[in-house]
Amino acid sequence: MSRSKFTVTSRPGIILAVLAVLVTSVKFFLATRLELYSDEIFYWQASQFPALAYSDLPFMAALLAGLGAELFGHHAIAVRAVFLAMGCSVPALVYWLALPLRGHRQALVSAILTFCLPMAAFLGLLAVPDVPLIFWGLLFIGCLERATRCGYWRWWLLAGLAAALGLSTHYRFSLYILAALIFMIVSRSHWHYWREARLWLAGLIAMTGLYPALSFNLVHDLSGLDYHLLSRHPWQFQLEGLLHPVIQGTIVTPLLYALLWLTLWILLKKARAGDTRAGLFAAFAATNLGVYLILAPWSDTTRTTLHWPLSGYVPLLVYAPHALSSLHVWLSARYTESRGRFMVKAIPATGLIGTLLLFVGIGSQGFNQQLQSVFGTGVLSNKMAGWQPLTDQVRRLQTQYDLPADGLIVTDNYYTGAQIAFAMPAARPYTIDQDKTVRDGRYAQYAIWERDETGLRQLAGENALFVTEDSTLDINEKLAVMDRACSLFSELTLVDQLFLYQGDKIFSFYRGRDIRADAGNTATSCPRPSHLWLDRPAANETLSGNYTISGWALNHGFGVSRVRVLLNGEVVGDMRRSVAREDVVEIRQAQDDPGAPNLGFELMLDTRKFANGRYQLALEVVSGAGERQLGATRQITIANP
Repeated sequence: MSRSKFTVTSRPGIILAVLAVLVTSVKFFLATRLELYSDEIFYWQASQFPALAYSDLPFMAALLAGLGAELFGHHAIAVRAVFLAMGCSVPALVYWLALPLRGHRQALVSAILTFCLPMAAFLGLLAVPDVPLIFWGLLFIGCLERATRCGYWRWWLLAGLAAALGLSTHYRFSLYILAALIFMIVSRSHWHYWREARLWLAGLIAMTGLYPALSFNLVHDLSGLDYHLLSRHPWQFQLEGLLHPVIQGTIVTPLLYALLWLTLWILLKKARAGDTRAGLFAAFAATNLGVYLILAPWSDTTRTTLHWPLSGYVPLLVYAPHALSSLHVWLSARYTESRGRFMVKAIPATGLIGTLLLFVGIGSQGFNQQLQSVFGTGVLSNKMAGWQPLTDQVRRLQTQYDLPADGLIVTDNYYTGAQIAFAMPAARPYTIDQDKTVRDGRYAQYAIWERDETGLRQLAGENALFVTEDSTLDINEKLAVMDRACSLFSELTLVDQLFLYQGDKIFSFYRGRDIRADAGNTATSCPRPSHLWLDRPAANETLSGNYTISGWALNHGFGVSRVRVLLNGEVVGDMRRSVAREDVVEIRQAQDDPGAPNLGFELMLDTRKFANGRYQLALEVVSGAGERQLGATRQITIANP
C-alpha cells in the first residue's frame, strides 16, 4: 500500500477534520463544566498517596490524574487534562494503524468511524483507566503489527514498552497480551520469531508492567486479584447476562454493532486464507469481545461494565471501511445503487447520533438545575453535580461553628470524602464507608491509608464534622450508617442539611464530639432517620374532589415534629401526627417514640384546587432532631369534572 501523506483536502479528510474539531470542543467544554465523577475523584485522591499500585488498580490512572492537577492547577479539567489528550488522539492512532495496511483514504474513513463509535468518541472526557488502556492498547497493536511485518528491533522494543505501560494501567490489559500470544502461536509464518531474541526481549520488557500489581497483591493478601477475579463476580449463572449482545448493540448503536461483527467475520475468513494482518486484528478483537460475551452470564451485572468490550471494537475500525464497501456491493446488487448507498451511509450516521446522545446524557449533569424544570425530579443523574455546593456548605459550617480548616471531616461514603479533600486541601477527610468501598474494591486501600474507621479511632478525643449523602441511602442503609457513627462519637448532633435539585441530592451534617478509641454502645440520643409510610393514595391512583391522604411516621428516640405532603415538590399540606396507631407501635416496637401511640396522620386534600393531570406525590417528615426526609414517593393522577 502507498504511504500517502495525511491531507484534509479530500472529502474524508474534511469530514474527519470537522468531526475532530467539533467532538474535541464538546469534550473540552463538558470537561470544564462537569464536576469529577466518583472514580475520577478517587484516582486524584490516590495520586496524593504515590504508590506503584492500589487496591483496585496499578498506578497509571492515579499518576495521570495527579500529573494533570500538578501541571494545570486544582480544577476538574486539570485532573482530566492528560486523559483528554489521550482520548482525543484515538482517531489519529486508528489512522496510524490503518495507513500501512489499507491506504490513506480508507485510513481516513477508519478514523472517521472512531467518532461514530459512541464510547470511543467519548474517551477522554472522564479521567478513568479505560482511556490509557485503549491508548496503550492501540500503540501495542500497532507496534506489534509493524514488528511482525517488518521485523525491526525498534518495533519489538516499542511493543514491549507499550504492553508494560498497559499492564500498569489495568488488569484487563492482560487480554491484549493473551491475544498477542494466540496470534503468535496460531500464525505459523511467525513461528521463527520464537527463536529470536527480539521477541523475548520485548516480552521481558512487557512483563515489567506486571510488577506493580504483583508486588501489591503479594504484600496485601492478594486483595486486588481477589476483587477482580472473585469477590466482584457472582460466578453463578444470571439470566440477565444473556442480554449482553442486546445491551452492547444498543450502546454501540445497532447498525454499527452489526457492521463490526461483520468485519470480524471477514477478518476471520481472510485469516484462514493466509492473511496474517487480518489474523492479527481478528485475534485482538475476538479475544476481547469473546471473553466478555462468554462470561457475561456469570460476571458482574450490578455495576457499569458496558465499556469493557470497547477494546475489541476499536481494532475492528481498521478494516470496517472494507466491510462497508463489501456491504455496499451486496446491497446494491440486491436493491438499487442509490438505496444501497443510502443504507450504508445510515450506519455511520446512526453511530454519530449515538455519540451525540451520549454527550447529551452525560453533559446534562452540568445543567441539572436548568433541565429539572423540563424533566422533573428523579430523572437526571447527579453523580457529577452538586459537589461544589457541598464543599461550600462545609466551609460555611466550619465558619458558623468555629471549626478549624484542618479539622476532621468524616463521611459515610469514600467519594464524598475525596470530593471534600479535592476542594479543601487543608481538611483531613476520613470515611466509615463499609459498603461502596467494598463494592468498588477500595476498602483495603482506605485501611492502608489509615483513613477508615480504624484510623479514626486512633484519634480518640478529637471532634469532627460528619457528612452523609442521604440521597444514595435507603432507610436501612441510613440506619446502619448512623449506628456506626453513633458508636464512633460520644455525642452526635444534627446541625444542617443541604437539599439540591429538589431533593434529588441530599446531604446531612452532624457535629461529632469526642471520638471513641473503642466501639461502645450506641448512644440513646443517636439521631436516626424516621420511618414513614403512606397508606393512601396508592401508586397510580386517580384522585378527585376531597381526598383523605393518610399514613404514619415514627422516629425512635426523637419522635416526629411535622409531616408535609408535596405535589411536584410543592408543599400542599402540613400536619402533626394525631391518629392512634397501636398496630404500628407493636409491629415497629415504637414505644420509644415520644408521640406513641399517635403515630398516624390524615390530611383532607381538595384536589379541585389543582389542574387535572399527572403529579408526583411525596411526603416530607421532620424529626424531633430537625432532620428532614423525603419519601413515600408515588405517581398519582388528579381528574375532576
